[in-house]
Amino acid sequence: MKTQIIAEEGKQELFIIREFDIQRELVFKAFAEPELLVQWMGPDDLEMKLEKYDHKSHGSYRYTHSDKNGNTYGFNGVIHEVAFPERIIRTFEFEGMATKGHVALEFITLDHLNENKTKLVAQTVFRSVADRDGMLKSGMEKGVADSYNKLENLLKKKL
Repeated sequence: MKTQIIAEEGKQELFIIREFDIQRELVFKAFAEPELLVQWMGPDDLEMKLEKYDHKSHGSYRYTHSDKNGNTYGFNGVIHEVAFPERIIRTFEFEGMATKGHVALEFITLDHLNENKTKLVAQTVFRSVADRDGMLKSGMEKGVADSYNKLENLLKKKL
C-alpha cells in the first residue's frame, strides 16, 4: 500500500497512513530497536545516526540525517508514552529552524488488522498551520514515503 498523507487546509495537523503486510509486533519493534530504526528512517539519500534513543515512556531521542555533501540535519524529542505494541506518543523538533519552539506532537498507533496486516496511523499536531505547511513544503512527503518503503522491505526480509 502506498503511504497516504492527509493535510486538511487550515488545520494544524496532518495524518500519515500506511498498511503493512506484517505483524503489528514487528512493525512496533522497528520503531523500538535502534539497530532497526537506523536502517529505515529517513529519505533514501540520507544516512541516519542515532545519538540518543531512550525508547520508553518519559524517554527522549536525538538523531541526525547527513547527505553526501556532509550537511547534517538534527532532530530531537521527548517520548511521552510507549504502549507495546499499539501506541507511541512523542514530540518532534527539527533543530534547523531559525527559532526554537517549533515542536510537533506525534501520536503513532498501530492497528492489528489481521494476523499479518497492520495499519499505521500517525497524527502530528503542529504549533501552527504555518509550521505544518512548512513541514509539508520541506520534502517531508518523500522522506516519509522512502522511510515506510524501506521499513516494509526490511521487515519482509526478517520474516
